[in-house]
Amino acid sequence: MYVPPAFREDDLPTLHALMRETRLANLVTATDEGLMATPLPLFLAPDEGPCGTLYGHLARANPQWKQQSLGEAMVLFTGPEAYVSPSWYASKEEHGKVVPTWNYIAVHAYGPAEFFDDADRLLEVVTRLTDLHEGRRAAPWAVADAPVDFIRAQLRGIVGLRLPITRIQGKRKMSQNRSAEDRAGVAAGLTASDRNTDREVAALIPT
Repeated sequence: MYVPPAFREDDLPTLHALMRETRLANLVTATDEGLMATPLPLFLAPDEGPCGTLYGHLARANPQWKQQSLGEAMVLFTGPEAYVSPSWYASKEEHGKVVPTWNYIAVHAYGPAEFFDDADRLLEVVTRLTDLHEGRRAAPWAVADAPVDFIRAQLRGIVGLRLPITRIQGKRKMSQNRSAEDRAGVAAGLTASDRNTDREVAALIPT
């Protein structure tokens, strides 16, 4: 990922927080069959390894886990994003030398993709994923709510993923390279949008 210095994010706890906020990531591997990608919910074990370790699961019928990965796998985490109109820049009225752009947050995590089908490990992964996403609900569902035999049968249809992160890149492009007046104009323009994601980005623009 191309990351100009103005947009570079290196703080590991911040990167981990951005990864946790992404509910669905994309696992990408290069294989002899070409590039393969699968959208996946993942959870992060932050203290497992120098950069943390990711866990999730794929459908057993998914061919991606069966193909030998050529080099590292990559997991793409995308955060809030929004189109930025040049009409919002104060500098448009000054000299007109402005163009559209896009504000966004992205984290790319790299490492070896390890697949496993041990039933106990799979149960731990699906339990932790379920607890992560059900935890804030008023009446959370738990894996233990379903019959044991049913869950064991479901586990036979998936394959676990463990990806120890060997390196990580973060990019937070939120108009940091613009003047304070231009940033204020972008924030105001996005705040007035009827898109929730635009308003979310507006709150992230530095003032």
